[in-house]
Amino acid sequence: SDWKDRRLWVTVTPIVLVTFPAAIQAWAWERFRNPWGATIAVLALLFGEWVNRYFNFWGWTYFPINFVFPAVLVPGAILLDTFLMLSGSYLFTAIVGGMAWGLVFYPGNWPIIAPLHVPVEYNGMLMSIADIQGYNYVRTGTPEYIRRG
Repeated sequence: SDWKDRRLWVTVTPIVLVTFPAAIQAWAWERFRNPWGATIAVLALLFGEWVNRYFNFWGWTYFPINFVFPAVLVPGAILLDTFLMLSGSYLFTAIVGGMAWGLVFYPGNWPIIAPLHVPVEYNGMLMSIADIQGYNYVRTGTPEYIRRG
């Protein structure tokens, strides 16, 4: 949560995450004329991510869950499905729906991130709650598998 407002999370994450929902959406539309393939794919991905985050980050290492919560992808998936359903065109969905997916990603995550950006005074400095979390929970830049070796 102390890094989720930075540049890489906003740009790289939606680009990388659009591929799997788009593939499932195309398959579901081609086989069944089902207009909600991307939404189902995203819900399945989010369920798997929450299971992974809880058992691996919290269950094994007691890493704070508010540092590793997955991104909200449902608004973008609904837009992808809506564009495909209304147009019936893969090209239109890829261009306009893909753009909408990327543009709605950051605003779709604001309700989760916003409380962590409340300004507070901490030891005479003005910081956000996310910055204080990162300041108090010091994490190494070296991955665990290298530090143990």
